Amino acid sequence: MAYNVITPFLLLKLIERSPRALPRSAVYLSIITLVMGASIHLVGDSINHRLLLSGYQLHLSVRENPIIKDLKPATLIDSFELLYFYDEQLGHLMWYIPFFIILFLYFTGCFTHVKEEKTMPLSGWLLLGPSALYYWYLVTEGQIFQLFLLTFLAMVAMVIHQRHKGSVLDANGLFLFASFSVTMFLVAVWVAWLWSDPVLRKKYPGHLYVPEPWSYYTLHVKDSH
Repeated sequence: MAYNVITPFLLLKLIERSPRALPRSAVYLSIITLVMGASIHLVGDSINHRLLLSGYQLHLSVRENPIIKDLKPATLIDSFELLYFYDEQLGHLMWYIPFFIILFLYFTGCFTHVKEEKTMPLSGWLLLGPSALYYWYLVTEGQIFQLFLLTFLAMVAMVIHQRHKGSVLDANGLFLFASFSVTMFLVAVWVAWLWSDPVLRKKYPGHLYVPEPWSYYTLHVKDSH
């Protein structure tokens, strides 16, 4: 849960180092919404952690969990479903939408003229793996692949648009774009690996099937320890 707390501070540092001034109203509104969403998610995660210690299984829906479906009175189950909605849906949307808005705004300023083209330094290549793994975890555990995909496609469109104007990505932009590209590859490998898992398929129906790592853990790893 530590990443819930440090994300706003990391974004503030990112904004301070932005190659150009970002719209203040958009940044402030995004930060406020992000903090509210992260707070909701943090509270939900705290409760979920206690449920996990009691035997809650993340690969099952709320009503299918053995420790939930036998609750009395039955109306308590509705309360846990409401908690799930605030934690995994509303909290995630309030957190991740402004997060990716700020990243994209930052990205739009990471372009330079062709004759001043820069390359990514060695430190950037060394940090590329951890950065991509961080975004992979956000995308899969946060169930925000659609939002991530839209942001990535917007970045690709911005790169194409800027190339027509004679500009290319600077070192910071190259690092962010490369991180997103590797993240797309990691998500594709993750989905392909678990494509035929019947239990996770039931938990995550639909064409955009991206199972959560913690669901995989409670299904395939936890009981083997």
